[in-house]
Amino acid sequence: MKLAWILWLSQMLPQPAADSLCLSTTVYLEARDQSVRGQQAVAEVALRRRDSGLWGDNVCSVVTARKQFAPTLVSPQTRLSNSEAWAEAVTIALEAERNWALPAGQRKEIVPGASHFMAHAIAAPSWRNAYQVATIGDHTFLRVQKLKPRHG
Repeated sequence: MKLAWILWLSQMLPQPAADSLCLSTTVYLEARDQSVRGQQAVAEVALRRRDSGLWGDNVCSVVTARKQFAPTLVSPQTRLSNSEAWAEAVTIALEAERNWALPAGQRKEIVPGASHFMAHAIAAPSWRNAYQVATIGDHTFLRVQKLKPRHG
């Protein structure tokens, strides 16, 4: 299936199904070749950003914010063709959403406070010298700014 079709479908689906699809797609595109822990960390960054409200009010708006995550950085014609990796990304995204729905003190956080991440092979952003929370596989997770949830 093509990314363009998935993004169109996410606009047709009701919440929370749309967010689950957008998060799954982001985990797949950003981290399908990473460990489960690395994929969980990518999902966590997207969920933390949603809670901040700085990039949008739902996961789909966060992951499709201009130049923030893979859904806006790769071609809309990109095919998500690895069905095993897709199934794993969906599972990880759904588990991440369940975990993130818990009260803040009860969540299992993989990269506490991380608001950004970068893939070493393809990125050298201006904020790369921010506080490094963790390196998992090929990604470094960073706290660029202190994100405060809108509610809470």
